[in-house]
Amino acid sequence: MAHDESPTARALLALELLQSSPGITAIRLAERLRVSERAARRYVGILREAGIPVESVRGPHGGYRVGRGLRLPPLMFTADEALGLVMAVLDGHHDAADPAAPAGAALGKILRVLPEPVARPVAAVRTVATRGGAPHTTAPDPATTAALVQSCADRRRLRLGYRRGTDGVREMEVDPWAVVVHHGRWYLLCRLHALDARRVLRVDRITEVTPLDALFTPPDGLDPLRALEEHLSQGWKHEVEVVVEAPADQVSRWLPRSLGRLEPLDAHTTRLLATTDEPDWYVRQLTALRAPFRVIGSRELREAAREFGQRLLDAAGNRGG
Repeated sequence: MAHDESPTARALLALELLQSSPGITAIRLAERLRVSERAARRYVGILREAGIPVESVRGPHGGYRVGRGLRLPPLMFTADEALGLVMAVLDGHHDAADPAAPAGAALGKILRVLPEPVARPVAAVRTVATRGGAPHTTAPDPATTAALVQSCADRRRLRLGYRRGTDGVREMEVDPWAVVVHHGRWYLLCRLHALDARRVLRVDRITEVTPLDALFTPPDGLDPLRALEEHLSQGWKHEVEVVVEAPADQVSRWLPRSLGRLEPLDAHTTRLLATTDEPDWYVRQLTALRAPFRVIGSRELREAAREFGQRLLDAAGNRGG
């Protein structure tokens, strides 16, 4: 069963099924949503809590239906509410950007009934590239996110306020190339004018967005998601060098690009280069490799690998002599 869509997306799909299939049973609803029967009943409860008149009829010909003689009230969203809904669905399900996918089709129906001033920024945010999902991440401000996405589409330079930990808010000018969602966290991929360098900024740390008159041209052939993942693998404290006894194309299927850059050494061997601030965490990610590998550096990474390996041996009851 699928568990990667948000409750909001599932409830929207449940409503569509209730409207298109009056009398649908809880069992059939669960099958169509690809969840348990208990979960299907929970989504019906969410709809009822939202004020949608869902009736249930007992008996062999019973099931759920939207109340007879009752009409659903029109969908009335503020811009922030509509943006927040789309961002929540994108966080939980990357196919929400695809109008052919179930969650994407449901969002498309909402967009078609929104007034144009609300629908335009919402439609722009919906096009954001995504990878995976993760709980416990800080959600960015919807209006800020919409302004960034629109400036990316308009290719318009921005002046930003950016919060840098205890250093306070720093002002900067950037060319906003793309907004990307990576494992539940929203990033702005951009060119920082002060250093003439590519930078990745966390959208939840952007405090102010001011569009400027200047326009820009993004790099040719830019793949925002790939560029973000490559950037996230560099610039940390400890160097990473790992040699894997497998071709690069095979290693790329085992490890995400955010773990580092792959360099083919020959037809059967690949070098993984990166940096990390957390050697213990990085070593655990290497367990996804399905071929022999050697940790060349750094010293901290080798020590983390030895300690992790020893813990696994101890757990298996094999202590070194």
